[in-house]
Amino acid sequence: MPKAKLAADSELIRQLAALIDETGLTEIEIEHDGQRIRVARRGFAAVEVGQPVASTPPVVPETPAIVDPSQHPGVITSPMVGTAYWASEPSARPFVEVGSHVKVGDTLLIIEAMKTMNQIPAPRAGIVTRILIEDGHPVEYGEPLMIVE
Repeated sequence: MPKAKLAADSELIRQLAALIDETGLTEIEIEHDGQRIRVARRGFAAVEVGQPVASTPPVVPETPAIVDPSQHPGVITSPMVGTAYWASEPSARPFVEVGSHVKVGDTLLIIEAMKTMNQIPAPRAGIVTRILIEDGHPVEYGEPLMIVE
């Protein structure tokens, strides 16, 4: 396969991976002129299938597309300025971890603002897929905290 064709396909794969992140889809597949490209969420492995199949190697992007988390439909943002904590005290277990199932109203984390501990509840039910902040670090109003899908 010519290098120019491979570069164009790599860019398309990156665009499809970004589209998956933006929409929350688990996979996307397109077919055009006898070539089929499928991109799936788990590991962001992408395979290009053309004719003949045996001569077309798999194409894997070097890095998954980095999408602005604030644009993700499942983003939870900080309602205030303060310091974010994953647990009620340093030795306690975190309220949630990646993979945790949450219900509406479950405490996701605490933000300390002006010596007041504010529990941040889950606005929707789902699974925590990403935690975007560090424990004990400052957060700004509107800053993405985590993704719940």
